[in-house]
Amino acid sequence: MAEKKRPGQKFKMLSVDEILGVNNEESAIDLKISEIIPFKDHPFRVTDDEKMEELVKSIRMNGILTPVLVRPTSDGKYEMISGHRRMHAATLAGLEAIPAFIRELSDDDATIVMVDANLQREELLPSEKAFAYKMKLEAIKHQGKNTRETSAHNGRKLEAAEVIGDQVGESRMQVHRFIRLTELIPEILELADRKTIPLVTAVDISFLDQTIQKYLYEYIRENGMVKSAEELRDFNRRVVAVADELGKPVCATGDVHFLDPEDEIYRRILQASLDFDEADSQPPLYLRTTEEMLKEFDYLGEEKAYEVVI
Repeated sequence: MAEKKRPGQKFKMLSVDEILGVNNEESAIDLKISEIIPFKDHPFRVTDDEKMEELVKSIRMNGILTPVLVRPTSDGKYEMISGHRRMHAATLAGLEAIPAFIRELSDDDATIVMVDANLQREELLPSEKAFAYKMKLEAIKHQGKNTRETSAHNGRKLEAAEVIGDQVGESRMQVHRFIRLTELIPEILELADRKTIPLVTAVDISFLDQTIQKYLYEYIRENGMVKSAEELRDFNRRVVAVADELGKPVCATGDVHFLDPEDEIYRRILQASLDFDEADSQPPLYLRTTEEMLKEFDYLGEEKAYEVVI
C-alpha cells in the first residue's frame, strides 16, 4: 500500500524538463519578445518586487539559462506557456529576444503545462492557486482524464480534484476550497491574499451573493474585522436587512465537523495523529439541533430567527 500523504508533507517536484516535455538533445531558438503574447487568463502574478530585480540582474550577467515554452498562434505569433516572469525580466534587462522551445499544444494541454510549471514556485497566493486549480480542473475534465486516472491505493477512479491534489500534495477538499475563492469579489480575494481574513473564512464568504460580499467588504474597510460576538451579531443584523431590501433569502448555517459534542475528543486525536498544529484549539463544531440554532439566532427576533433557521 502506498504511503498516505500528511498535511504539509512535501510532494515530488518535477524538473522543468519533465513538465515541459523537453529532451536533453533539443535546442531552443531565439524569438523576438514582441512576437510573444501572454497566456490567456494567466492566473499567476508577475510583479516588480525584489525577486524580480534579482532575476533582472541575473539575466544581465548570464542571460536566460532556462528557455521559455511557447506555442504558435493562428496569426503567426507565439503564446507564452511557461516563462512569463523570465520574459518580463528580459524586457526590463533590455533584451529584444529570448530562447524558447516551441510546442504544438491543444488548449487543454497548454493550460495543464502552464499551471504545472508555475505551481513549482515556492510562494503562491491563495488567488493564484484558486484560478490555477480551477483552470487545470476544467482542462482535465475536458480531456476526460478524471474517468481514466486511477488511484495507486485501491484502483478506484479519481475525480479531477483528486488528480490535482495528488500532484500538489493537497487533499481533494482543499483543492475545492481554493477553487471556491474564484467566486469572491476582487476586493475580498485581496484580503485573503494579504491574510487579513483566513482561508476558511474566505471560503465561507464565497457562498454569499456578490452584492452581500460588497457590503461585507465595505463593513470591513470601515470597521475592521469583527472583534467580538456582539459585533458579529450586529453585522448579521445588517446582512439580514440588506437581504430584505434586495429580496434575497438568508439561511443560517453552521460549520459542522462532527455530530455530537462528545465526538470532539475523537476529532482532536485524529488531527493530532495527522500532525495538525491546531488540533487542540478547534471550536466545538458539532451539529446543532433546531432548538439550538433558534437560540443562537434569537437576537434577530423570534420571527426572523425562525425564517433563517427553518
